[in-house]
Amino acid sequence: MVINRRIANLMQSEIRNMSIECDKVKGINLSQGICDLPLSNVLSEGVNLALEKGINQYTRYDGIDEIRRAIANKVKHFNGIDADPAKNITVTCGSTGALYSACMALFSPGDEVILFEPFYGYHEYTLLATELVPVYVRLTPPSWEYSIEELEKAVTSRTKAIILNTPANPCGKVFSREELEELGDFCIKHDLIILTDEIYEYITYDDHNHISPATIEKIKDRVVTISGYSKTFSITGWRIGYSIAKEEYANLIGMVSDLVYVCAPAPLQFAVAKAIDTLGDDFYKNLRNEFIDKREIICSVLSDVGLTPYVPQGAYYVLADISKLEGKNSKEKCMWLLEKSGVASVPGESFYNKKGGENIARFCFAKDYAVLKLAAERLRKLFK
Repeated sequence: MVINRRIANLMQSEIRNMSIECDKVKGINLSQGICDLPLSNVLSEGVNLALEKGINQYTRYDGIDEIRRAIANKVKHFNGIDADPAKNITVTCGSTGALYSACMALFSPGDEVILFEPFYGYHEYTLLATELVPVYVRLTPPSWEYSIEELEKAVTSRTKAIILNTPANPCGKVFSREELEELGDFCIKHDLIILTDEIYEYITYDDHNHISPATIEKIKDRVVTISGYSKTFSITGWRIGYSIAKEEYANLIGMVSDLVYVCAPAPLQFAVAKAIDTLGDDFYKNLRNEFIDKREIICSVLSDVGLTPYVPQGAYYVLADISKLEGKNSKEKCMWLLEKSGVASVPGESFYNKKGGENIARFCFAKDYAVLKLAAERLRKLFK
């Protein structure tokens, strides 16, 4: 049997693999980024209202009017982005759908895209599935800094774009304004499009604040902003994402999204629009404060048991040093930890292209307090 070359080199995400292994032992899943926060009544009531109104059919390829207007108001208020709901916004099947559509729409097979390591696996897989070529530039811990010299070495005549993830999965880096200004100059110099995944935009810590690259005037027309509500509203299964781009790009992205997905689920679009319009700043403040508490719980236990954490600046994951665990690589070490404690994590090597991540693991702390505290108890018991 001949396997399509687009998928020949793809494999199931290690995040999903570890979730499957966790289910086998009925463990505590700190691997997959499934947020356990309860669903807001605004969202459940919005779905019911949509069904009562009979909002069950195909929508416009770029989303219903209500959600595009809501997103435009939201990004103006929170991000500082001016977006015309009729020209710049495309509602997609999750932020992953937005990235896939953008890659298909804006680039040709063989084009190169710079990807920072450690990377989110679906970013890499999306590039490979669309026959683009990832070019890897490594971030340096503990603050996960990039080198402009390494970026310059990575550029070729085939380089067309760079992917930014801020706040970042898995390392929790939040790119500063100074960094974004420098990266903007780099992209102007080499005429690169900037694909920016901002799905964790509301979840930042300490003195780190989320800055959307599209708010930097000199690069706003070359930025495709990608985000969604999976994480913010704890609706990872609803698949409501969006992209914002200049009209020329938005039309192309919308054409691909229409071809591949037709539209995001109509009643869920309606419900998310109602939630965006209804939930005020206090909702997002409380969300952030809850994750501050949970970050402290997971980072404290990891420190206490000798799995030193790289304390994240944003998002709801923490990378930790697992060099003391048994095993020849991060997969074996994570499997050992799962077997001995029942706590699942993600092997660090899954976030790197070749060598890298052998002694780190990712833990997700977007869990119910009781679940997170039980995981902490199990880890303390194992290493006491």
